[in-house]
Amino acid sequence: MMTDRSSSPNTPTNAPIFSVGEISGVLKMTVEETFAHVRVRGEISGFKKPASGHMYFTLKDDEAVLNGVCWRGSVARLGITPEDGMEVIATGRLTTYGARSNYQMVVEKMELAGEGALLKLLEDRRRKLATEGLFDETRKRPLPFLPDVIGVVTSPTGAVIRDILHRLEDRFPRHVLLWPVLVQGDKAAEAIAAAVRGFNGLIAGGKIPRPDLLIVARGGGSLEDLWAFNEESVVRAVAESEIPVISAVGHETDTTLVDFAADRRAPTPSAAAEMAVPVRGELLAQVMDDGARIVNAVNRLVQDNRRELAAAARGLPNLGQLLGDASQRLDDWSERFDNSLKSGMDERRREFSSLSGRLTRPDQLLRQARQRLSSEARALNQTAPLLLRQRQSDLARLSQLLESYSYQRVLDRGFALVTDSAQKPVTSVTELSAGDRAQVQFKDGALAVAVTGNKMPGAKPKKPASGKADERQGSLL
Repeated sequence: MMTDRSSSPNTPTNAPIFSVGEISGVLKMTVEETFAHVRVRGEISGFKKPASGHMYFTLKDDEAVLNGVCWRGSVARLGITPEDGMEVIATGRLTTYGARSNYQMVVEKMELAGEGALLKLLEDRRRKLATEGLFDETRKRPLPFLPDVIGVVTSPTGAVIRDILHRLEDRFPRHVLLWPVLVQGDKAAEAIAAAVRGFNGLIAGGKIPRPDLLIVARGGGSLEDLWAFNEESVVRAVAESEIPVISAVGHETDTTLVDFAADRRAPTPSAAAEMAVPVRGELLAQVMDDGARIVNAVNRLVQDNRRELAAAARGLPNLGQLLGDASQRLDDWSERFDNSLKSGMDERRREFSSLSGRLTRPDQLLRQARQRLSSEARALNQTAPLLLRQRQSDLARLSQLLESYSYQRVLDRGFALVTDSAQKPVTSVTELSAGDRAQVQFKDGALAVAVTGNKMPGAKPKKPASGKADERQGSLL
């Protein structure tokens, strides 16, 4: 809403007064109405694409800089992906951004400015993809000798598909699957990449046969016309293809990035068909020639073997004579075998009779064993009492000897056995101290005593026992 434009009494002029928002709106309306459709040529710099999907950049030349913006809905329709340093012609409208008091261009379409810019972009992209290894020769795969199914990615209405089909029909008819695509324009690159990936996505043995070979083809044209085959998405799709790819884009002098990524480059679509299949007539002629050569070789081999066999047969002795000699030897050996067998049996029979005569009868052996057992039993009965008496005599003698060594016999001679309170024998006077209790064993009994005398020199001191000694006990010392 406009403010009151009447001048105050203190103002020296009658010029109206605008608010900041009002003047910004007037400027925005003026700029948008005046520059509703413009085409601007300049170099892109400061390119940014945030998560929102919009693109922000500046267009500059030697004299000025113009801010540019491309909203997310228009990004897919640009046709190219902007990069810093790219010279483009942008189509759109001018507007203002009041929050910063600047003007900018809303870009709706963008194209490269001139063939020089295209060539620079093409070379930069080629170097980038080559650095990633997409053009390495080690990635190239051999083409199948005779593919059953050939997939073709091209326009369905151009002369390219007719040339390919005609050339295949002349050389070796094959099953051809056509994936129709745009080969020029903004959406061509996306369609070509989708076609290559679509053929690779087919399942072997499925309802739609999976091609053994792909041909990506287009007729000739300018650099701009062939630009779809230089797009990074198409190059990556061809490089990642599991099915071998022949590129046949343009004429022999035309070169695209797809040619570097493909497994084989053909100068024309017709040449691609020639690379795809051999000539059927030539194969048939070669097969017939090879068959004839094989038959001749086999015949020569058979003849040579027949001659060698005949020569070897002439060197062999008479078969009847060989059989006669062998039969006679067989009869001779048979007679000798019968005689030797009869003689051997007689010899074995005589040896058996001789050995059986020397054998002892089992009942006789049992009688002899029974007699030995009886004799041994009588000897044992006679020897056992004598041995028992001898062992009893030895036991009595050893018992007397053991009794003589008993300490009881020592006590009988007037000695005594002294034990401490733990019933251990006391063998030295140093083991007892004043106040200790002991026991003296005599031959007719034991007497409990208490030690009251002094220790002998060298004895260990011991704490005196508390309490008074029992006067009823005797004293050892």
